[in-house]
Amino acid sequence: MAQQFGPELLIESRGPVRLLTLNRPEVLNATNEALHDALIRVWRHLAEDPEARAVVITGAGRAFSAGGDMGHFVELWENREMRRKEIDAAGRLLNEMLDFPLPVVAAVNGAAVGLGANLAVCSDIVLIAESAYMADPHVGVGLTAADGGAPTWPMLMGMLKAKEYLLTSARIPSALAVELGLANRAVPDAELLDAALALAAKLAAQPAHAVQTTKRALNMHLKRAVAGVLEYALAEEFASFDTPEHQALVNGFLERSRARAAQAPA
Repeated sequence: MAQQFGPELLIESRGPVRLLTLNRPEVLNATNEALHDALIRVWRHLAEDPEARAVVITGAGRAFSAGGDMGHFVELWENREMRRKEIDAAGRLLNEMLDFPLPVVAAVNGAAVGLGANLAVCSDIVLIAESAYMADPHVGVGLTAADGGAPTWPMLMGMLKAKEYLLTSARIPSALAVELGLANRAVPDAELLDAALALAAKLAAQPAHAVQTTKRALNMHLKRAVAGVLEYALAEEFASFDTPEHQALVNGFLERSRARAAQAPA
């Protein structure tokens, strides 16, 4: 039976594998404050599960995660205390994932955007549905690409490619994500979750101490790369919420969304 870690996040036991599902399908699993908080807390919860040996993370519905909730951004313009809390939490989430001892397989079942893309690439092995794509659109909405993209992407794809895709906010289709190093392989959509669970089961069957210490050693490279960069980038992301460019872009997006909703048939 699936356990709820708040309604926004589900944990299901599959033998020694824990299936972690982002569960806001009505908004393409965009992260609000509650989901963001659950994503921070869940890694220590899973690490304390004595029967768990591996994790699969995926999204409910047709997206992995569409990133930040645009409507929530408006709250952060005025509520600087909430903004500070969430910016600090973004740093904690990245570090919680890098410190998490069990192997994590990302099953990217649809759009993985912003935080969604970085949840995926901070996993240990990434399987992506053939129809899915990744993107980090922080810059495109007037924000500093702080919580994953700028600190980690250069390690995965090289500096020049990271600059191209972060500064342009361009979509990265599944095959290109594999080519760049953001995913291990593309999988037919209908086979994705089974493939991810099978891979996680294989990892779970490996000697636990060897798997976990090897993962920790490998993640030391990422932690050293992230150190310093993350602190600077998060401070700049906090400030970028106040810029008129960001606020105009978000307001334009919300106005278009409201217009589409008004035109939709009842």
